[in-house]
Amino acid sequence: MTNLLLATSNAHKTEEIQKILGDTVQVSDLRSLPEVGEIVEDAETFEGNANIKSTTVSQLSEGLVLSDDSGLAVASLDGAPGIYSARYAGPEASMEENKALLLTNLAGVTDRQAAFVCVLSVARAGEVVATFRGECAGSIIDSELGSGGFGYDPLFIPEGYEKTFAELPAEVKNEISHRAVAMKKFQTWLSSQS
Repeated sequence: MTNLLLATSNAHKTEEIQKILGDTVQVSDLRSLPEVGEIVEDAETFEGNANIKSTTVSQLSEGLVLSDDSGLAVASLDGAPGIYSARYAGPEASMEENKALLLTNLAGVTDRQAAFVCVLSVARAGEVVATFRGECAGSIIDSELGSGGFGYDPLFIPEGYEKTFAELPAEVKNEISHRAVAMKKFQTWLSSQS
């Protein structure tokens, strides 16, 4: 079994990635390495931030480290919230405040096209060994629907569906999401490494 350290402390993200990878990979995260501390993500792209996280953590651990930088890009907002998705309403803002600001900024806007974007970075010993990008196109609705998922999921309806990510069963989201698309590419790469 492959051991994989995720450069995140987000339990939702860890659980989602473990479900996508199944039982052939043992996933752990930074909750088991509190000495890592906060990693400053100051790049201007998803790729740059993912690489910062993976290389930083891989210098402090053995084996493969996988990081993820992801967010929501809304076409009519010039790609915002983008890399600032987790802190759209400010560095200390809650997810509720982020979603409220998004809806405020989209008030009266008819073009609601958006995409969730995920970039995975794999590093070992401080060096990036591979990156993978996944996207899921869809649109933003006017008010939250559903209780599943996390983040902007209650506001996002993926293309070809009539329900938000928060309404869809986890198995469906884990098949079509931006993270799932990137993870499938990662799984193909990982199986070619053994």
